[in-house]
Amino acid sequence: METLTVLPLIGGLCGMGGTLVWILRKGNNNRLTRSFICCQVSIVLWIIAQLLILFSVTDRQLWISYIIGNVGISFFAPMWLMFSLDYINAGKEADWCRLILPLISVTSILLILTNPLHHTYYAEFAMNRLSYGPLFYSFQVIYYICVISGITLICIHQTRELSRITGQAILLILSIAVPLAINTLTVTKIIDIRIELTPLFFAFSSIMILIALSRYGLLNVNRIAINDTIDNIDSGVLIFDAGNKLSYSNKFAGSLTDICDNSFDRFIEKADSHSDTPVKPDFLTAEVKIGDKYFDLRQNYCITRNGSRMARVITITDVTEYRELMAAENRLSIEQERNRIAQEIHDSAGHTFTMISSLAKVLKMNISSPETDKAEIEEYLTEIDGLSRSGVTQLRCSINNLREDSFMSSITGAVDTVVRAIRNIDTDVCIQGTEDSRYAFCIREVYDNVRETLTNAVRYSSASRIDIIIKFLEDRLEVYILDNGKGCTGINENNGLRGIRQRTEGLGGTVKFSSVEGSGFSTTFRIPLRKDENK
Repeated sequence: METLTVLPLIGGLCGMGGTLVWILRKGNNNRLTRSFICCQVSIVLWIIAQLLILFSVTDRQLWISYIIGNVGISFFAPMWLMFSLDYINAGKEADWCRLILPLISVTSILLILTNPLHHTYYAEFAMNRLSYGPLFYSFQVIYYICVISGITLICIHQTRELSRITGQAILLILSIAVPLAINTLTVTKIIDIRIELTPLFFAFSSIMILIALSRYGLLNVNRIAINDTIDNIDSGVLIFDAGNKLSYSNKFAGSLTDICDNSFDRFIEKADSHSDTPVKPDFLTAEVKIGDKYFDLRQNYCITRNGSRMARVITITDVTEYRELMAAENRLSIEQERNRIAQEIHDSAGHTFTMISSLAKVLKMNISSPETDKAEIEEYLTEIDGLSRSGVTQLRCSINNLREDSFMSSITGAVDTVVRAIRNIDTDVCIQGTEDSRYAFCIREVYDNVRETLTNAVRYSSASRIDIIIKFLEDRLEVYILDNGKGCTGINENNGLRGIRQRTEGLGGTVKFSSVEGSGFSTTFRIPLRKDENK
């Protein structure tokens, strides 16, 4: 019988010890972790005491064993309530409770140590003869209140904040509720054996806690840091589970009540009502307008190993500044074109019309003269006709140029147009080699590729610097675009990147996208010169 009891107790002790080692190695150094460690240490003392009880042969050994166990019991319930307060971020309003709870533990231990003087905690204490006094039951009630209060606080917090109880909270509650139920059966003598079964069932608790630690990241410093970072970024993050119910939303997303909802179907309805184009449930990208702000929506999926969708992840980015940037670029292009045409008219057509006016005045004077020379008049008329034709041609050229992109005369000019529109990011262009007419066939494609890449960098990379290297080689053109942004772990070629690849490969070229999380994003494309251009 003792062997059957010892083995589970040792298993429980190893389980609880394993969770302690895990927390000490990977846990965060904050009050939540420390209170959880106190709970675990209390359980470990409780289990050790049960092992000592099994091997006690004298009243003194038994008394020492019970003292050790009662230290664990006395601290566990108050520490669990303190952990619950920290888990729900109770804040300073619960400081009074944190001061009182340790006093409960200290008072209980003092009464146990002085029990031989008053016999109110253990009415009778000897080998094979143990009966409880009134103080024992009083403190059991207090411990139950602490444990049940902690469970209740976690449940209330979960239902208020997330409208449901998370898997992590369920595991934590089970890890306490099961031993609590066993303790109730033991204290009420429904289960009456030599040792207490409560610490034995903390072996079960250790499994629940290990799952919470490993799968849900409880007390893990990396997971805590990631969650804290995501919760405070200037972009929205929504996670919908396999049942299309909202599982997570950060602060930014929570502020967008016009589109965010606990149901994915309602979210799609709201997004569709704020978009100029239909938003379907399987959308990859979409844009919505809320008030005077524009937001870009992107959807990705979390896929299990068997290929099924586990969750949807929606990111929401404020692109109002980007749209204003594009509008400013368009206004700048229009203004530059207006200035160019005005200058051309002033320099060429204006000069032509001035000459025509001058010749007309001279001709008028000659006609009024009594000595009119017909040959000279014909000469003036011929010159006026030539100037008129030239002026019309010049006007047509100016108007026709309005319909074209004047900056498309060279690759360097096209790239410079894109770069000049970038604000708040240090952008440097390095030209290697000499551009000539052989590269003119790909000006539009290079312009579009660079514009798309810089647009992505401005919108998503959080970069402070972008470097562009253009190499004009004998047989090809090479363009490298590198930013120092946040990078990414995986590259999904959606519409923008796919467009870059299609344009480049359409010219017989190649494209490479590469990124390392925290080390920026790079785009490289190479376009071979055409055979007739390479001659």
